[in-house]
Amino acid sequence: MIEENQRLTGAQLLVQCLQNLGVKNSFGVPGESYLAVLDALHDADIQFTLCRQEGAASFAACAWGKLTDMPGICFVTRGPGATNGSIGVHSARQDSSPMILFVGQVGVDQKDREAFQEVDYRAFFGPLAKWATEIDNAERIPEVVSRAWRLALSGRPGPVVIGLPEDMLTTKTSVQPCQPLEVAEAGVDLSQAEALSRILNEAERPLLLIGGGGWKEVGKSALQKFAELHSFPVSAIFRYHDLIDNNSPVYVGDAGVGMAVHLAEMIKNSDVILAINARLGEAATQSWSLLEAPYPRQKLIHVHASDQEIGKIYQPHLSFHANPNQFAQFLESLEISGKNLPQRKSWMAKAHSDYLSSLIAPSQNSPVDMAAVMKLLQERLDPDAILTNGAGNFAFWPNKHFCFGPGHRLLAPQSGAMGYGLPAAIAAALAFPNRQVVCFAGDGDLQMGLAELGTAVQHGANLIILVLNNGAYGTIRMHQEREYPSRVSGTNLHNPDFAAVAEAFGIKGFCVRKTEDFAEAFAEASKSKTGALLELMVSLEAITPRKTITDLRSGG
Repeated sequence: MIEENQRLTGAQLLVQCLQNLGVKNSFGVPGESYLAVLDALHDADIQFTLCRQEGAASFAACAWGKLTDMPGICFVTRGPGATNGSIGVHSARQDSSPMILFVGQVGVDQKDREAFQEVDYRAFFGPLAKWATEIDNAERIPEVVSRAWRLALSGRPGPVVIGLPEDMLTTKTSVQPCQPLEVAEAGVDLSQAEALSRILNEAERPLLLIGGGGWKEVGKSALQKFAELHSFPVSAIFRYHDLIDNNSPVYVGDAGVGMAVHLAEMIKNSDVILAINARLGEAATQSWSLLEAPYPRQKLIHVHASDQEIGKIYQPHLSFHANPNQFAQFLESLEISGKNLPQRKSWMAKAHSDYLSSLIAPSQNSPVDMAAVMKLLQERLDPDAILTNGAGNFAFWPNKHFCFGPGHRLLAPQSGAMGYGLPAAIAAALAFPNRQVVCFAGDGDLQMGLAELGTAVQHGANLIILVLNNGAYGTIRMHQEREYPSRVSGTNLHNPDFAAVAEAFGIKGFCVRKTEDFAEAFAEASKSKTGALLELMVSLEAITPRKTITDLRSGG
């Protein structure tokens, strides 16, 4: 038994549980509802990264989970804090990113009375999270935290939300904290090996479609070796194209928003699609048009760590409830005949050539030509650089016109949430302080969380921010001009001097007004020890890499 002077408060027990599970960093905005947790963190070996707004804190936790394969931890206060933080929960769900959001709650004795800032978190977060719960009894903290940790990482990774009543956090208990745990992974059903080999052997126009969370280097390496050995082309779903070396002859582009024409045709014309850990959602299927639902014309083999994803929209010809890393290693053991190898090689070679062509954007009629900028960045960025972006047309540049090598990483939201890029970059810089981190942001996108520049400086997150300033909400303006030509309403922006704002926070600021000035500015930015922001003046007319406002207004 623990002596009275060794008994822990609920808050101390919670923090000890997280420490035992390996948590080194957390993100949050303080609130009186969880002051006891902040006090416990004071003596713990867990960094509390102080953010300026809960949405940014939850974005950072979401990105941390995606980058490290450990649940990102976020603390927010009750009511407004929780609702602000919900954006990161939604993003973590669609990104398949492990995350735990802890929310301060009114005391147990005040619940269901509409106390100050009271929200029913089970009801509010239930549709967004894998599990939403509250801990009313301090003795159950180890049980609930262990379950949440396991649930966030298992199957399809995702977010868990835990409410922490204020009085529970100060209650003392003698319960032992939870211990490190291993998360079981779904194995491969070997009885289906023969059927899988038969389908793959018969394939002349196959396509491997990969994505989702939980991949490890061993799995990614095994998949690429298999694909290269047998000439199976590989596409990654929306914003997961860092799962494979894009320079490999097997890579044919990403199946996402703005999908290249050659890849859309490839999906439609394939005879076998092997989807590994990929959620066959709207972006990957062009609103479910490339594959017929519920029975695709192509032979669909769907492999996923979550059985709930298999058959959700499309009924597969063959399915595996399996972890992607185990399945990728299993693929290496399969015997694939060479009878259709020439057809596969020809099919793959053309698609890879088309992908390489799609990387090259035409010169932009703009003060700063982003096509030239991306060419320089391709040459200058470190081989293990981490790129981040939020949502907006600017994201076409890092998502469609950058070739991700084996060491590069991409942090970008499948949910299309604006404001994600900067908090994600902060999380990346804190997780890997010796790696180059570059955030791409639009002018509207950045202003969703501009104050987080203070977070970066306060916690020593050294990063480079590229702000593409066209004075508008670009994506919405694009749709507006297409649907309502020349009737501009609610999409123009009056912007601050971004470089001056950066300088005010203690970050090196540059305003790049013409293409030829970018190289020198980027070189100087790369030397900064406190981070740098480059404001790139781009033309609104160049609304996408391949479309202008004039094109849209004329129906082009």
